[in-house]
Amino acid sequence: MKTVYDLLLAAQFISAVFVFVSLYFVTAGYGRHGGKKWGPSINPRIGWMVMESPVVFIPLYFLFTGKPEAVPVVMLTIWMVHYLQRTFIYPFLIKGEENMPVLIMIFSIMFNSMNGFLNGYYLFHLADYDLSWFFDPRFIIGTVIFFSGMVINIHSDHVVRALRAEKGPGYHLPEKGMHKFVASPNYLGEIMEWTGYAILTWSLPGLAFMVFTMANLVPRAHKHRKWYRETFGEKYPSTRKRVFPFIY
Repeated sequence: MKTVYDLLLAAQFISAVFVFVSLYFVTAGYGRHGGKKWGPSINPRIGWMVMESPVVFIPLYFLFTGKPEAVPVVMLTIWMVHYLQRTFIYPFLIKGEENMPVLIMIFSIMFNSMNGFLNGYYLFHLADYDLSWFFDPRFIIGTVIFFSGMVINIHSDHVVRALRAEKGPGYHLPEKGMHKFVASPNYLGEIMEWTGYAILTWSLPGLAFMVFTMANLVPRAHKHRKWYRETFGEKYPSTRKRVFPFIY
């Protein structure tokens, strides 16, 4: 299984390069960017739960078949705080009715299965942390960054939902929270989460996930900002960046 782990780890780093480049030319086909050209689609709530499930259940498999030591268990708990919310709570908060293309769901299942395998196998079959890791600056700083990012992620989604509740269905220009600074604060929050996770685990699978997350979300934030500017014109603040405040 270690050979499979090594191959998938290399594949995740390599695929991040291709994803980063391709998403500047091809727009991911769901949400506001969806369309019939992506083929059959399903209810977005079902799609979200199905495609996110592998990163819940695969690491749990390694927890129960590997070495459930204290530090990896806490790291998995931090991981699960994000994915239990993302898999079983977030789908029921979705207000938009745009269906999710089945093709997008399948691609996500493939990546999430690989990612769940890499991080779960590492934590419970390869990692070697002692209890002093809880006091290591990397663990402390990484955990703070992770949960700060999660707050930004969840709050940014809440702002958009509240705006729809206030102004009706469709897309509106959000102005609260981190939306004042970037077009995609939910992406900023998610990038922060997995940057924090990479730091607190100080692991290659964590780093690979962080790199892939940035490769996936930064180009999409670029497309989001372009869409906002085309849709809202001069109402869209010219100083509002894509995903990193004051930078990009």
